[in-house]
Amino acid sequence: MSYKSLLTVLTEAKTATAPLAQVSALAERFSGHAEALCLGVDRTQTGYYYAGANALVLQESLARAKEEAAAVQAYASDVLEKAGVTWSAESGVAQIADLGRHVAQRARFSDLVVLGKPYGRDRNVEAEPIVEAALFEGHAPVLVVPDETNVVTQPKTVTVAWNESVEALTAIRKAMPFLTCADLVRVVVIDPPTHGPERSDPGGLLSQMLARHGVTCEIDVLSKTLSRVSDVLNRHATDTGSEMIVMGAYGHSRFREAILGGATRNMLEQAKVPVFMAH
Repeated sequence: MSYKSLLTVLTEAKTATAPLAQVSALAERFSGHAEALCLGVDRTQTGYYYAGANALVLQESLARAKEEAAAVQAYASDVLEKAGVTWSAESGVAQIADLGRHVAQRARFSDLVVLGKPYGRDRNVEAEPIVEAALFEGHAPVLVVPDETNVVTQPKTVTVAWNESVEALTAIRKAMPFLTCADLVRVVVIDPPTHGPERSDPGGLLSQMLARHGVTCEIDVLSKTLSRVSDVLNRHATDTGSEMIVMGAYGHSRFREAILGGATRNMLEQAKVPVFMAH
C-alpha cells in the first residue's frame, strides 16, 4: 500500500503553508500526485438580510470568494511548482452550507487528505467542516498537521491509540505506510476494559498483526490520570518523542451529517504533532 493520490483543501493562503509543505513532501516520498483544491468560501447566511439587500450582498460575497480562491491557488501553485513533484491545483467557489459536498467528492478518490489544524485563532469557520467532510462523507484517511510542526514523511516513533474499536483499526490499516517505516510503534491502551477478548493481553493481537508486517511494536498500558483521554495520549506522545499520532476519528450525527465528537476535537485542539485519523 502507498499514497499515490494526495489531496489538500485550502481556503486561505495564510494557513496553507503547513499542509502544502506536508503534501508535497509526501508526494515526493511516495512518488505520488499532490492535488490542491483551492476554494473561495461564500460564508453568507442567506435569508438574514433586510429586504432588497440580498442580491447586492451575495454579489459582493461571491466576488470576494472568487478573489480568495484565485489568491490561494496562485500561492499553492507556486509552492508545489518549487517542490518539484507531480501536482495540480484547481480553484472554485462554494457556499459554506454546501462545502462538504465538494470536499467529500474529491476526498473519496484520494489515498490521503492532508489538512491544516482546524482550530486556532487564525482559522475560519470552514476549517472544521472540511475535516469532517473528508472523514465522514469522503471516507478518506486524513492527516492533520499543526502549523508549528516539522514535515514528517518517515516518522521514527509513532503513537497508536488502541481501544479495540472499528475506527481505530481502520486508521491503523490505512496508516500502514507510515507504521512499516517507523523504528518503533507504541500501541497505547488507556484503562483497558476488565471484560472482553483482550482483557488478559491488551493490544496483543494488534501487535501480532503489525509484527507480521515487519513493524516493531511496544505496548503501553496507561491509566487515565487526566480528565480527558486525549490529554493522556498527547502527554504520552510528547514524553516518548512520537512524531505522529494514529487514531480513529469519532463523531455523531446532526441533521444526518456526521460531526467530530468531543474526544477527536480535543485531540486536534491540543496535538503538537501530525494526527492521522480515519473513520
